[in-house]
Amino acid sequence: MTAPPAAAPPLGMYGTDANLTPSKPDRVLRYADHQRAVADLRLPEGTGPFPLAVIFHGGCWKTGIADRRYMEPLATRWQQLGIATLNVDYREVGDGGGWPGSFRDWSDAEGLLRGLAEDPRLDLSRLTFVGHSAGALPAQWLAAAQGVDGPLGNRPATSGASAIVFDGPADLALDQPPFDALCQFSAVAPFMGGSEREVPQRYRAISPLNHPARLDRILFVQARLPAPNERGLEALRSAGAKVAVEMKPAATHFDVITPGAAAYDAVEPQVLAVLRAQ
Repeated sequence: MTAPPAAAPPLGMYGTDANLTPSKPDRVLRYADHQRAVADLRLPEGTGPFPLAVIFHGGCWKTGIADRRYMEPLATRWQQLGIATLNVDYREVGDGGGWPGSFRDWSDAEGLLRGLAEDPRLDLSRLTFVGHSAGALPAQWLAAAQGVDGPLGNRPATSGASAIVFDGPADLALDQPPFDALCQFSAVAPFMGGSEREVPQRYRAISPLNHPARLDRILFVQARLPAPNERGLEALRSAGAKVAVEMKPAATHFDVITPGAAAYDAVEPQVLAVLRAQ
């Protein structure tokens, strides 16, 4: 069995002083039979029903850099504010991830929602997919209908959800240079199984221009990465989403997900409005 990711990330850009001790998950759910197929469920105090945020970590899709643990402070903060969270781990390049393994994990993790729908403490009519950095891809892809050319073939879009992207790529073809620069190595091509020139059909298959996410709302909070391309934003709007973009150029890549950091605190009201479907 593949060893779990390193506890101490090898690159200095990964890691966060979150000013908040993570809470213990209420349940650890398993969505497949490999080692990383786990998701931590945290529930607020009380009977609910609570909105649910499904959280996907970053790490440039490369095994050994990061896992779901660094998203725990944010999940804990939201738990304290009345938001239930499902913090998902998944395979990356090096342990069975990439195209199509990571997509399979994201889809299988979404399957956990069928069981959670029976929990009266959860209100899945207020569902938000959340992604930081590389986690921006599943946060949008899960809500996009896919054809036979997609990583898992034909797949319907998840309907009725919103999304929050924290400093992540909006379109892999357009955002490959800045995202690779952020990662400090080539991240997109290994994940996709080739460059856009080598496997153009794969990039087209998940392009927001060709397959925009069908979201109620989407909020982008960008720091080190550029604002999403306007054509992509218009595709999201045309698919029915209310779109908002917040730029925090003075913030670090992790400030935007760190409770207590000025960049995160500045956008928390907007974040909560999406999570609560207000």
